[in-house]
This record gives sequence, C-alpha cells and structure tokens, in this order.
Amino acid sequence: MSSTLSDRFVRSHLKMRHLILLVELGRHASIANAAAAARLTQPSASRLISDLEHVLGIQLFERMARGVVPTWAGKMLIRRAGVALAEMDAAHCEISTLLSGIGGRVAIGSVLTPATNILMQAIKLFKARSQKASLVVDFSTSKSMVERLLDGQLDLVLGRILDTAVVPLLNFEPISDEVHHLIVRAGHPLVGRDDLQLAELVEQSWIVPPTGSILRDRLTALFLSAGLAPPAETVETLAVPLVVALLTDTDMLVALPKELVQAQLAAGELVALPFDLKLRMDAYGIITRRGHVLSPGAEILADALREAAMAELDASRKRQAA
Repeated sequence: MSSTLSDRFVRSHLKMRHLILLVELGRHASIANAAAAARLTQPSASRLISDLEHVLGIQLFERMARGVVPTWAGKMLIRRAGVALAEMDAAHCEISTLLSGIGGRVAIGSVLTPATNILMQAIKLFKARSQKASLVVDFSTSKSMVERLLDGQLDLVLGRILDTAVVPLLNFEPISDEVHHLIVRAGHPLVGRDDLQLAELVEQSWIVPPTGSILRDRLTALFLSAGLAPPAETVETLAVPLVVALLTDTDMLVALPKELVQAQLAAGELVALPFDLKLRMDAYGIITRRGHVLSPGAEILADALREAAMAELDASRKRQAA
C-alpha cells in the first residue's frame, strides 16, 4: 500500500470503532461476543469487518462454525489496533497525572544482569529528576519483554532483540554484552581444581534459566557441540535470591555474570571456577518502539539509563587498567 493510499485508509476509512472491534475480536473468537464487548450490534460489527476487508482488498477473518479466526492480515491489524489504543490510553493517563500534579507512570522491562548496577543507578537518577513519577519495573526474558513493549504495555526494555522479524518495529541502543562464569559455593568439591572438563561438569546439578531463553539455548548448544547431552539434574529459575540460596546450601552450580552475585563473591561465600565456558551473550541495550514518542518520564528514564551505562563502562575500563 503506497503512502498516499495508506494515508487515505487511516484518515478516511479507519474509525475508532474499527480499532475497538479489532481488539475485542483478538480477545473473543466470536463476532457476537466481540460486538457485545465493543458495545455494537452483531450486524454492525459484521459490516465494520466487511468494510475493512473491502477497503484493504484482503480477507481478515475466516468464518468458522463456532466463530471467527483471524488470517495473518487480521492478526497484524489486531496487534496494531491494540498498540494504537494503548497509545491513546497512555496519552489520557499522562494528561490526567500531569493535571493532578503527579509525575506520570513509566514502565520498564529488564533482563536480570543490567538490573544489578546499570538499572539501579538509572533508577536513582530517574527519581532524583522526576520525584513524583511512578516507576514500574518488571523482569523476564527478552522475548517476553519485547512482546509486551510492542503491545504497548511497557515504555522501554533493557534487553536483547532475539526475533529478527520485529527488528523493523524497534529502536535499539546497544550497551554491553555479558561474560558468564561458573559459580559455586565456597568449599564446593570442584573448587581449587584447574583440570576441569566439560564432561565432568555435565554430571553436576545445574541451576538453569527457563527453556527458550538465550542462555539456556547456548548452554544446550555448548554441551551438544561437545557430543554431550545437556545436564539431566537441573532446577529452572530466574530468581536471583533463590539461585544464591541454592548455591550456598547445595553443591549445585550455575552460569552467571559475576555482577549478579558480586556481594557473595566479595564475601567469600561463592567462588567462580577457573573454567572458561566461552559463553558470550548478544549485546543488550535500550529497546523502544520505532515511531513511538516517549512520554517525558520515559525519556528521563532513557537518558538515565544512557548515563548509568556510560558510568559503568568508564568504571570497567578503570578496573581493567588498575
């Protein structure tokens, strides 16, 4: 669709009730239920769908005996409609909070490692510059966070872009990569060994991230490339306090960046084994939606993240030079 036709579609044909109905059709596999949720009659809802299909020249929904199923084009419109409504809802919230004297709400999603230092320092800067703003911080995998970002649930993400299909929809500012070390408790039977082999490590009890995470995939690939099956005895978790507790009280091991357990390493409670896994993760960074204008609060947080990342880089260079 050319820019002229696209502009005509948005300005002349697309209405707010189309967006609302599309979102409800994404939630309900039934025109009747979606129409009720959108406060429309079923005939009106059917006409709106037909109008869109006629203007776009493509089928958006397959009519089934028990409802409707969106085609690939329908799924695309549903997702975009959800983002558009989320944007308008965010605008309403910004106006309401500013009128009431509150600094607004900012939501960020992050993978775990940046939270230990960069995110913490960025939050301090953010609160110093926007004291009345409400900040919501969530942690999960990059894939999950990016999906929520594209749906308009998050303002920005500190993570990685793993799905090349969504690259055109996003802006990415790289910050750093991560070096993973094998971490165990002080006194672990493997501590002091300089002859460790991967075949021996695979027999240990491991703490691993959930299936589908980039670290889990690369750990699996590491063992398979050496002709080994992945560890059979594992505990899956992303919760750092649980990881630390398990490491402290058992002979389990985990592959982590040292930053996540720096306090325990410094206190001598945990130890990094002298074994190079050769695991290097893709660079993580600040991810935002392309074409989306950040709210004032989200822009302040993004600037704070850039400053914190630069400070962390400078500190790392000084440590290496010392």
